[in-house]
Amino acid sequence: MVHTLVSWNIDSLNAALLGKSSRSALSLKVVETIRDLDPDVVAIQETKLNGDQKKSAGILKALMRYFPDYQEVNRRSEAPARTGYAGTLMLYRKSLPEPSVTRPRIGAPDTMDDEGRMLTLEFPDCFVTTVYTPNSGSGLVRLKPRGVWDDCYRHYLQELDARKPVLACGDFNVAHEEIDIANPASNHHSAGFTDQEREKFGLLLDAGFTDTFRKIHGDAAGFYDDRRSIYTWFAQRAPKSKINNSGWRIDYWLTSNRIADQVSTSEPVDTGERQDHLPILLRI
Repeated sequence: MVHTLVSWNIDSLNAALLGKSSRSALSLKVVETIRDLDPDVVAIQETKLNGDQKKSAGILKALMRYFPDYQEVNRRSEAPARTGYAGTLMLYRKSLPEPSVTRPRIGAPDTMDDEGRMLTLEFPDCFVTTVYTPNSGSGLVRLKPRGVWDDCYRHYLQELDARKPVLACGDFNVAHEEIDIANPASNHHSAGFTDQEREKFGLLLDAGFTDTFRKIHGDAAGFYDDRRSIYTWFAQRAPKSKINNSGWRIDYWLTSNRIADQVSTSEPVDTGERQDHLPILLRI
């Protein structure tokens, strides 16, 4: 049986589902695209849900209109972290075996464990886990704690992998190799492309995990398969970044090495004119 899974950094559920801007309309089309892919599991990062229960309930109700046959679980940022920040959510088809849901705390520094950055579903045959990795920030002010996060996260995935195969997805906030970014030469000191972040991601792969896009598409740079962009993020502040294919590949589907050969599809999902993150599709 082939399973379909989608991961997406939505950059605010509220803006996508209830917003009135032109960008909100583009985001809503992406939600519809994901629905039409008929996925078994959907993982969403940067939900930005806050502690306002009534408002959050309205946002989730709007989401579930698109996914009536799914169960929803989420994790929000909570004190001492600021609310309405980061956050993750997962949808899984109700016809699947009921998973065990965990909201891992991995011993990360600062308020990172309180920012709602991870959710894990344990199914009978595998774990599906999503992550919104902390950004190192302007001026790399969070680079040091980000490195500790990367170590804690790697150890967490290894613990899961020792029990059963892992499918790990999300916004990892790092372009691993120079071929994963349009302009490597000018970004070696930028958050998401520092030597430290790239090295830590390499250590994660060395710990027993496969970057499934590279497994399928090899060393494709810039484009793959009939001029389709490899990148998963285009800066909103650069209006022509998508037109010029000036992007970063920072969203990933990783799998335990021992099941990587079962992956048949791993690729970004077209979002038309919308910039920012693209969803990423996995079929296994």
